[in-house]
Amino acid sequence: MFLVGASGVGKTTVAQILERRTPWEGRTHYFDTIGVPPPEVMEAEFGGGEEWQRWATQQWLDRLASEDAPLQLIEGQTRPSFIRQAAESHPELDLRIILLNCSTKVRQHRLTALRNLPELASQRMDNWAAYLSGQAHALGLPVIDTSDSEPEAIADAIETCI
Repeated sequence: MFLVGASGVGKTTVAQILERRTPWEGRTHYFDTIGVPPPEVMEAEFGGGEEWQRWATQQWLDRLASEDAPLQLIEGQTRPSFIRQAAESHPELDLRIILLNCSTKVRQHRLTALRNLPELASQRMDNWAAYLSGQAHALGLPVIDTSDSEPEAIADAIETCI
């Protein structure tokens, strides 16, 4: 299962809640642990950030397919279309993608007041969130709005999708 969404929507918080639940029979992965190179490296080695993201998504799907676990959860910022594309090489996976989203106001508050990352509370992040939402709707993916929900309730909703 992939939890995708822009920075500040609650992906990591919800993944950590699920990971701590008993009995959690899955493995939890965090997309960025693959290592996010600086923009100049993305440009030089991959032709830009979008192509790096496509490559990294394929690396994650390859890794998940090679592990023997009944349930794997990965959270991160990647395009749902890249996940679907990468999954074509692993038809054995029962893949589910869920978009977490929240209002711009809530996301900006979380990024500035709660995470002290005001540089991420930008128009660029707003555009990214809108893009991911558009992709999720175009692909018919479930979208969970985290604006007014407690993280435990969001984790409950995700467990119903498993």
